[in-house]
Amino acid sequence: MGFGSMRLTVDPDPAAAIAVLRRAVELGVDHIDTAAFYVSPGGPLDVGDGPARYATELIRRALTPYPESLFLTTKVGPGILPDGSFGEARTAAQLRYQVEENLRRLGVERLDLVNLRVFRGSDSIGERFAALAAMRDEGLIRHLGLSAIRPEQLDEASAIAPVACVQNSFAVDLRRNAELLRICGERGIAFVPFFAIAGQGKESGASTTRDAAVEAVAARHGVTTHQVRLAWTLHQGEHVLAIPGTGSVPHLEANIAAGAIRFSAGDLSELGS
Repeated sequence: MGFGSMRLTVDPDPAAAIAVLRRAVELGVDHIDTAAFYVSPGGPLDVGDGPARYATELIRRALTPYPESLFLTTKVGPGILPDGSFGEARTAAQLRYQVEENLRRLGVERLDLVNLRVFRGSDSIGERFAALAAMRDEGLIRHLGLSAIRPEQLDEASAIAPVACVQNSFAVDLRRNAELLRICGERGIAFVPFFAIAGQGKESGASTTRDAAVEAVAARHGVTTHQVRLAWTLHQGEHVLAIPGTGSVPHLEANIAAGAIRFSAGDLSELGS
């Protein structure tokens, strides 16, 4: 069970985010997902006011010196471009700018893993991935991954450099990327779904859709529906990780506890396997 940092920026008081991050590490979280474009006000959540709060900088403030066991994943593609505008990095120079921004905001000399976040459907990603592979060869990046891709784009990238992980949307009620999950398992690639709790609610947060099967399993185990969604995610394969995000310590603790839930074959059948 990892931790997603996007929602850390919502609270204008950085102490809240710092408390969540430190508690996550205390509970054994060793994988934090972030991005330099996770910022409030603005950013993907577009909430709040006051000075800019970057998730990457909150992570640095809370956790440096970083524990040796901590693995930080970030992403490039969307974000600030060299001219100061917000857009999608599609050239080697733009990608390098974003990699360097992540290095600076996180306060590290090398990024553990950088995912190329893709937005244009079936566009070729070869040149962009090759640019990141060159930066990996320079020692700026340890591992490379992909986010929001199609199977053919995974094939294209894999021909250039090893792909360590794929981040795509996936949840008990959002299964359009089931084929990618299967392919990653066959190839030994980590599959790290986002929206595992939110499902069809996506950036808006946890779905309010009432799912009778999820509720029935939750009642049987004495847990919440959010915990069922997370536990179901982890039951999808040994290569599947979860990165739920929150700005609340109690919610964090509940999310981590979901990693201990074990479903029976009957539970999984009721949830649609």
